[in-house]
Amino acid sequence: MKYGIALFPSKPLQDQANSYRMRYDSHYALIPPHITLKETFEVDDSDLPQLLANIREVAKNAEPALIEVYKVDTFSPQSNTIFFKIREDVSLTNLYEALHSDPFEPNPKYGFIPHLTIGQDLSNDEHADVVGRLKMGSFSHQETINRMQLLYQLENGSWTVYETFHLGKEA
Repeated sequence: MKYGIALFPSKPLQDQANSYRMRYDSHYALIPPHITLKETFEVDDSDLPQLLANIREVAKNAEPALIEVYKVDTFSPQSNTIFFKIREDVSLTNLYEALHSDPFEPNPKYGFIPHLTIGQDLSNDEHADVVGRLKMGSFSHQETINRMQLLYQLENGSWTVYETFHLGKEA
């Protein structure tokens, strides 16, 4: 089965992201706004108990994640993805690194760029227009997220929460 690990921000930030996603994000109906900590990976059912134990250990040793949205940015020219850029913070970076260190598989594909996607799969012209307009705006939001979610993908391509893990020693 396909799994992923993400942080879900507060409802106000999700609502703000969704105001753009419903128009500009082809994955709008598949998953709520989120910050990806671990891209899609496969796990056999027999390995799931160990995976859950490993994630619990990471969560217990992690600090709640501070996120600060400070602008809109894009991955162009690599892709036409538009996102709320999140300022790097040690709590977020440490959590990402823990989920990409032994016993977890590293992510050889991408470096960690904390973000919340608000648009993807746009044509070049639409991408340029939307980015141009959004970069003129002001975006600012800060919050602390104290839980992360293990998600799994359903047959229709949508994602749902398998388990939630509280971050920190009191979890």
